[in-house]
Order: sequence, then structure tokens, then C-alpha cells
Amino acid sequence: MLSHNETVVNGPLAFIGEETGYVPSMRERFLGWNVPPEHSDLVHPHWRGFIAPGKYWHIGFALIYSMLLVMSLVGNCCVIWIFSTSKPLRTASNMFIVSLAIFDIIMSFEMPMLVISSFMERMIGWEIGCDVYAVFGSISGMGQSITNAAIAFDRYRTISCPIDGRLNSKQAAIIIAFTWFWVTPFTVLPLLKVWGRFTTEGLLTTCSFDFLTEDQDTKVFVMSIFIWSYVIPLTFIVYFYSQLLQSIRNHERMLREQAKKMNVKSLVSNQDKERSVELRIAKVAFTIFFLFLLAWTPYATVAMIGAFGNRELLTPISTMLPALFAKTVSCIDPWIYAINHPRYRQELQKRCKWMGIHEPETTHDSASVQTEKIKSDDA
Repeated sequence: MLSHNETVVNGPLAFIGEETGYVPSMRERFLGWNVPPEHSDLVHPHWRGFIAPGKYWHIGFALIYSMLLVMSLVGNCCVIWIFSTSKPLRTASNMFIVSLAIFDIIMSFEMPMLVISSFMERMIGWEIGCDVYAVFGSISGMGQSITNAAIAFDRYRTISCPIDGRLNSKQAAIIIAFTWFWVTPFTVLPLLKVWGRFTTEGLLTTCSFDFLTEDQDTKVFVMSIFIWSYVIPLTFIVYFYSQLLQSIRNHERMLREQAKKMNVKSLVSNQDKERSVELRIAKVAFTIFFLFLLAWTPYATVAMIGAFGNRELLTPISTMLPALFAKTVSCIDPWIYAINHPRYRQELQKRCKWMGIHEPETTHDSASVQTEKIKSDDA
């Protein structure tokens, strides 16, 4: 557990433990000890009140992020490769999956920087390195959130209106372009220091937007980015998935009533079989959304506590763990598809036999793809 010196303002002063009366020796250093005066703005006074962690913390995070980097690059590159080159998977709906994988890869660009920073025990590249690191995190984080909302919208349209509700390629491309526009304002503004700024956090080896400066501009910025990148996408996602579940319940009730009138056990058509595949894909999308929620809710909570709550709760380790959760999701996403997505599993079975995947063939995939192809041509 890292101790905190509440008397520290601009540098390491005398430290006395609240309960034990412990005074650190001269060999013990506070966070920011290796940051020269010309770069002191990178370290908020809040972090200077904590004793610098042992080297094992930095080495531990470096090892974890190295493993996550490999998982992310292998998994997401595999998703982009297969979804882009496999004809049955080149559909409008799967364009969102490729876009999400791209955002995940952008997040992985942070990881080599963090590994190097961990061994240096400071942010590599100082202000420039901090800005680059934070830009990658801003683009990928907000991109993941709004892309999950787009996937929820697509699943709702595809399953609720399977005949005339599917998005075509042009519509999907417009929505994807919108997701990239969505990440722009709260990436460019702090980068140019027009509103907000990027700064170090936690162990001072990672960077994000400033949520600790005590002024009105920072508080409004934190609240705005919280609503923009978390609340609004989450609202869309909850709405579309709730409408999707309602549509499924209505469809199943209609089938039961119709079967009862016709005095048959069930009414299952080829369209319903295709619908079951789409439902399975929807479950994959919902799983990824749930993981996104678990990953980014702690980070959003940390930011809100920093701006409006009790900052004594924010220790270097407690702020590093939510960032670790967020990056873990970008590595898990592609493997969720490998486990659950039926058509993706079929392609993996053909191209990567060493994985030992056995996915039964579906006879209606070609019809489904042909339907989307016709819709795209008509558009």
C-alpha cells in the first residue's frame, strides 16, 4: 500500500504517517522525484504526496502489458484479416466489427510506450510522449464506446426487421465515419490545450486527460467528456438492446400463438433459422458491450471522483487498475468472436486448423449474404 503525504504541494516535504508516526528515510522517494523542474507541470501535486512505489510494481505492469500487447495484436489483426478477406463475412454488419478491431489496435499502440516508461519509471518523451499516449487512449476509448452503440443499432435493425431493416454498405460506412468524427472534439481540444489538457496519472507512466486541477474549466470538461464518451453511447446501447429484446419476445409469442391455432408443435422456417444465427451474433455483441461496461465504468468513476469527489480515494495503484481493465478489453474482444461468432469460427476452422475449432456449417449463410449484396447494389 502506498502512503500519502497530504502536506505536499509542489515537491516532497517531510512525511509523517497519520497513525504510526512513521517518517520515511532519506532513501525513500516520492512520486515525481525523477521529473526535472522544466517538466514539473506533468505531475499534479496530488501525486507528489505518495511515496514512489517499488520497482517491482513497474516491472509487473510492464510484463502484464507486454502479454496484453501480443494478445491484442494477434487477435485483432486476425479479426481484420478474416472479416476483410472472407467473402461470406464481407457484409455491412461486419464492417462495424472491423472498425471496433481497428480502435482496439489503436489502444494497443499505447502499450509499448507504457512498457518503456515502466522501466524508466517516468513518462517517455515527457510532454510529447504524454500527448501521443493520451491521444491513442482518447481515440480508442471513445471509439470503442460509440462503435458499440453502432453495433447495437445494427443488431436491432437486422433482427427486428430482417427483410427491409438491414443496413447496406453505404449506410454502414456513413455510420463508421460518424464514429471517427465522434472521437475528434475531446481528442483535439485537450491536445491543443484549447479546453482541458493531457497529463500523467497513477504511477506517472501513463497519461490521460486532467481530472485533478481544481478550476471550473476542468470540472466542466470532465463532466462533458463523461457525458459525451460514456453516458450518451451507453444510453443508445441500452435503448437498442432493450428494443431488440422486446422484438424477440414479440416474435416468439407470435410464433407460439400461430402454432397453437394451426395445431402444430412449432413454426420454424429458414428465415427463423437465419434469425437464430443473427441472435447468436447479437449475443456476442452484447457480451462485448458488457465487457466494455465493466472496463470503462471504473475509469469513469475515477475521473468523476478526481473532479468532484474525495481525492483521498485516488492512490497511484487504484488509478492504474481501471486503466489496466480498459486495455484488457481491447485484447479480449477478438477472442470473444473466436469463441462465439459462428461464421467467424467457420473461417478460423478453414484457415487456422491448428486452433482445433469445430463449427458446424450453416446452409443459409449464402442466402443471407446474397440478400445483403442485393441491398448494397440497390443502394
